[in-house]
Amino acid sequence: MNKAPRLRRSASSPPPEGADAARERPVAASTEQAKDIARSSSRDAMRLLWRLAGPEWRSVAVGTAWLVLAALLDALGPLLGKHFIDEYLIPGRFDNLAAMGLLLAGIFISGSAASLVRYAQLARMAGIAKRAVLRLREQVYAHVLQLPMRFFDTQITGALVSRVTNDTEAVNQLYRQALYVMLDSTIVILGLLAAMAWLDWRLMLIVAVLAPAMVGIILVYQRLSSPAVAQARALKSDINAQLAENLAGMAVLQASGAAGRFGARFAAHNEQHYGARLKDLRANAWLLRPLLDFLNVLLMVALIQGFASRSMGAIEVGLLYAFLAYLARVTEPLINITLQFGQLQQSLIAAARVDVLLREPCPLPPQGDAPRMSAGHLQLDAVRAGYGDGPDVLQPLSIDIPPGSLIGLVGHTGSGKSTLLGLLLRFYAPRGGSIRVDGLDLAELAEGPLRLDLALVPQEPQLLAASCWDNLRMGRAELSEAQLVAAARAAHLHDVLAALPQGYDSLLGEGGIMLSTGQKQLLAMARALAGSPKILLLDEATANIDSATEIRLSEALAELRGRVTVIAVAHRLSTIRDADRILVLHHGQLVEQGPHEALMAIEGGVYQRLVQLQQLAGDEA
Repeated sequence: MNKAPRLRRSASSPPPEGADAARERPVAASTEQAKDIARSSSRDAMRLLWRLAGPEWRSVAVGTAWLVLAALLDALGPLLGKHFIDEYLIPGRFDNLAAMGLLLAGIFISGSAASLVRYAQLARMAGIAKRAVLRLREQVYAHVLQLPMRFFDTQITGALVSRVTNDTEAVNQLYRQALYVMLDSTIVILGLLAAMAWLDWRLMLIVAVLAPAMVGIILVYQRLSSPAVAQARALKSDINAQLAENLAGMAVLQASGAAGRFGARFAAHNEQHYGARLKDLRANAWLLRPLLDFLNVLLMVALIQGFASRSMGAIEVGLLYAFLAYLARVTEPLINITLQFGQLQQSLIAAARVDVLLREPCPLPPQGDAPRMSAGHLQLDAVRAGYGDGPDVLQPLSIDIPPGSLIGLVGHTGSGKSTLLGLLLRFYAPRGGSIRVDGLDLAELAEGPLRLDLALVPQEPQLLAASCWDNLRMGRAELSEAQLVAAARAAHLHDVLAALPQGYDSLLGEGGIMLSTGQKQLLAMARALAGSPKILLLDEATANIDSATEIRLSEALAELRGRVTVIAVAHRLSTIRDADRILVLHHGQLVEQGPHEALMAIEGGVYQRLVQLQQLAGDEA
């Protein structure tokens, strides 16, 4: 079967030749992607943050106003303390106990009120973050569902799952830190610097040195840590992908004795992830809290030296107290920023990864009143197809398929059968030529009706861990139970489903474990027929089923004859023996076509050889 080139790793893929090879195995794709994301992480993440905050702007504005009030209350405490020291404590005036009590109460109330306001706004920002993540996850998932199939041909399933779950959850941390820690800390610092400038602008300048120094430290830290954090998240996606694929293919992995080699490969990825995280931790340990503490000590010394160079009078003691209090309060939000910046950096990278996924181009098919097919008359005119920048895998192909025909599609592996189905399903666009249905260009048909009028029965049916109703309906709420039962009858499956313990309400379990392989295939057939399609495509639907199920499937196809255009890619040639016409593809070209008897009469023909090889394999079995 000719499919698009895939980068998906599976449990059956060749493992490395031992532990050493596994440990030396490069992760070039992850590293390059990590570098690209690191270069634009902050810009892209903040753009995504701003976009998601749009519906919450009123709540954000109200929260910001309350944080400004909290900052003013913070600045009020040391001012009241300065007044208490200068007016009452230093002069020894203890005769006005009421005024002294009011000042002390004001210090206590201002501090308590600031804390209560911050707690309320933290809860507000947490709610904003949760709602933003809710919208983002729905947006990402909806976007992924609309991406073209060529996108999934080059993606690893586990890495995509990590993007939709882990990375979107990391945006929650980004919101809480960017909207609360950063916003609150910035407002507090500006408020305290303004209060210090009101007291003594020259001494304020000494303290203000701390802010640009901190900004410089953070910029250096970001420059050093961004590539490491981006690489760590990319490697984490690789680890998740490898775990998912190995667990899904555990039977093949154990049967081939590859557990040790795959374990070594996992260890190599894990060590690379550890190394990337260690780089970030080293930068964190050297540049954030320790360096800030050192700057804080230097500023305190400079501040005391500034006071020492002035004539100390009684009035200066309160001022000294206020400045030392403000210095401690300025340092606290800076420390909060540094303590959170490591996690913030990871959240920025995660948000940038989500933004990259959301910016993946998603061509919108026609919607609304766009035309839809009426009978299922297919016409292909000089259609060419290929994958990426590779050569054509389907040479100029011209076919006319009347409505209601039963068409067989056969050929060796790599002949272009699945590529042709992908074009008909509009998963891929042809490189040249045109595909028309009932005289309309396939690309112009409305998306919603197209998925009802054009149905697929895949080789490996995808069943949900849900009821028979849900598996038949597959999210198409417009389908009634009567339509679903009729489809099950048409697929010769009704008796099987009705005999289950709860009938159609029975849960089929993960992967449809309650059904046999053949019954799963019949359910996939019933699901396809439920929408009353005009065209039905079967992608080797009989390859993995028993003979009894093949007979039932063949009977179902015979009953559709004349009503539905059926194109069946067949591995078992007996399935399409009675087809109106059999198309034979070879190296991407249509080399033979006609009914079974006519093709068998072609001596040395491709179809004749295929039948003989299958008969020979059956005789040997």
